[in-house]
Amino acid sequence: MILEQAVLDVRPGRADDFEDAFSRAKTIVSAVPGFQRLTLSRCLERPDRYLLLVQWDTLEDHTEGFRGSAQYQEWKRLLHHFYDPFPTVEHYREVTTA
Repeated sequence: MILEQAVLDVRPGRADDFEDAFSRAKTIVSAVPGFQRLTLSRCLERPDRYLLLVQWDTLEDHTEGFRGSAQYQEWKRLLHHFYDPFPTVEHYREVTTA
């Protein structure tokens, strides 16, 4: 399992619109092969900041499968205009748990 992590800084005053758009966008990504689950959390200290965590079967399911798909174009159309600055996306492999 691969964990994708992105901190999403949403333009001030656009949080409600972003959450509405994300509710539509999550149905797009959840239909992609290799997708396992996602969580979107809102920061308590900085209410225009969100943490997106997405679990994928493999790195390529995200970087090649999803990002190379027509579905990704719709994801971009729905969400990318909300971000300032544009987020950095990183991928992690679990090492240990407690």
